[in-house]
Amino acid sequence: MAYHSGYGAHGSKHRARAAPDPPPLFDDTSGGYSSQPGGYPAPGADVAFNVNHLIGDPMANMAMAYGGSIASHGKDMVHKELHRFVSVNKLKYFFAVDTAYVAKKLGLLVFPYTHQNWEVQYSRDVPLPPRQDLNAPDLYIPTMAFITYVLLAGMALGIQKRFSPEVLGLCASTALVWVVMEVLALLLGVYLATVRSDLSTFHLLAYSGYKYVGMILSVLTGLLFGSDGYYVALAWTSSALMYFIVRSLRTAALGPDSMGGPTPRQRLQLYLTLGAAAFQPLMIYWLTFHLVR
Repeated sequence: MAYHSGYGAHGSKHRARAAPDPPPLFDDTSGGYSSQPGGYPAPGADVAFNVNHLIGDPMANMAMAYGGSIASHGKDMVHKELHRFVSVNKLKYFFAVDTAYVAKKLGLLVFPYTHQNWEVQYSRDVPLPPRQDLNAPDLYIPTMAFITYVLLAGMALGIQKRFSPEVLGLCASTALVWVVMEVLALLLGVYLATVRSDLSTFHLLAYSGYKYVGMILSVLTGLLFGSDGYYVALAWTSSALMYFIVRSLRTAALGPDSMGGPTPRQRLQLYLTLGAAAFQPLMIYWLTFHLVR
């Protein structure tokens, strides 16, 4: 099998060199996720939003509290299982972020069109951590975005008087299961296309999890401005994410050497990249359209 994972694999792939001796990986990993404001106004006549009514809605508050408990319980379960099956030291690389990285990465996800250099930076054949390289994938933003999505979904269902623990649990589990299925499909595609790269399961999980950012923006805009605002935000975030996925997978993941094989292999790799990108807007719509009325 030509596909392999890891961070220091040697090959003919061109790597952009950075400073030869980077600082320790976890000198400063404190950071925050640029979350949405705590109060989300509901749409009103002539776009006048009754914020006090929204915050004081007991159903919305109960939905958000229950969503927070689900997200916290799920996080604890994931951490417990990860310690059993996953190398924690390898996983820490994807959480080595700081505030500046998170802010810049969110900006890149929303507007990636002016970004020029998409190559992952290396030092001594080891990729630099995310806080030192904007192009490095991370799992901090997808994790926090998933939790925020669950909270926002609970609030949206509460506002619409459709909240129940079963509905919110189904919403959260569906969003998680679809991402897992997407990662498994990408792993199978990489294997069948015999792509030689440094992609690992964590890399694919990070790229797949970035869709939660677009989901949050779409739902939030829909709550503020109705269905018209939702579809405008959906179109913008979907196109931005597709562009980001294509550039990241081709440059940072598949790499220039993997794109130089025989023509049939090149086509398979191109189809894999475009397929992964085209799948993102479908998933964003499928997981958010029922939250906006």
